[in-house]
Amino acid sequence: MRWLREVLLVAGAATAAALLTALEGSVPPDMPLLIVFSVGVSLPLFVRRALPLAAAVASAVIALAGMVQLHRWEGMLVTMAVFCTAVYHRPRRPALVLAISTCWVTGIGMVTGGKGLALTSIVIMSVAPVATGYALRLHRDRAGQSLRVQRAEAERVLAEERTWLARNVHDSVGHHLTAIRLQAAAARRTRDETSATRALEVISNLSLSALTEVRDLLRTLSEHPAALQPGTADLERLAGQLTSAGRRITIRRTGTAGVLPPAVDHTAYRVVQEALTNVVRHSTASEVTVDLRQDDRGLRVEVLDNGAPAPASQAEGQGIRGMRERVRLLDGTLSVGPVETGGWRVRADLPGEGSAW
Repeated sequence: MRWLREVLLVAGAATAAALLTALEGSVPPDMPLLIVFSVGVSLPLFVRRALPLAAAVASAVIALAGMVQLHRWEGMLVTMAVFCTAVYHRPRRPALVLAISTCWVTGIGMVTGGKGLALTSIVIMSVAPVATGYALRLHRDRAGQSLRVQRAEAERVLAEERTWLARNVHDSVGHHLTAIRLQAAAARRTRDETSATRALEVISNLSLSALTEVRDLLRTLSEHPAALQPGTADLERLAGQLTSAGRRITIRRTGTAGVLPPAVDHTAYRVVQEALTNVVRHSTASEVTVDLRQDDRGLRVEVLDNGAPAPASQAEGQGIRGMRERVRLLDGTLSVGPVETGGWRVRADLPGEGSAW
């Protein structure tokens, strides 16, 4: 339908030029010539996008010829519009368009003998179309740049949401699956029916918890990620899920017992969760200690085990990268590595509100 819009544009411009001339002229114009020149001065609008300078020159020449024949003719308005579109579609050469426009207005002054054209009118007729076209082009470019910035921001937000989702799936669902595997192995090894039943109950509860967290993740995708935030108060339950006959996990809390900022509380939980999950997956540790020390500066979280970590646990995997990212977002610090006395230690220093370590 684009061609139809172009036809209507040309027809509308030609009709406007002819009607304005017929209505404003004190002497009735030669109607056939008026129609011919009105159509002719409007035809270059068809090529204003592909050949903007050529369209402007052609319209200017036809306008001059029309002024010679009709002496008073409003087709100049159409030519001014064509000059405006020339600058709009060719913004890198506004000076050239301005020079052509000035020559055209000067030619009109010569043809009419200066009648009805004051100096201010000549300046306005030559400069106004160029300035208008250039301003419209700048507005379009800025609008396009703003749109690109908005798209980039939307892509950035989407990438952050994907990272958040992947991190939460890894931390929550991955932990539950590890705990289920641990309990299933314990149930398979035991010959005590009571112990096996207890292990199966734990597996059932873990499965329900995993399913609940997946549903919560899906439900909160369109909300703020903080809507799903287990905290340090849940660490005893977490330790109980991962404790087995050959591995004991102890939670110790020291220092002040003030209320932690939600982001710090949640990050501390995720750090401990990932550290304990790595112990279960990769370490032979029989004793694991989780120390939480809170003071005016913030919270220090330390997970220490007595096992010899397998090489796989020493790699910078998805879990450790997730911990580093979470801690970095709070301007905290994270250290992960073996200790001289044996075992593996994960330490995170999380600043409180307005403080840093």
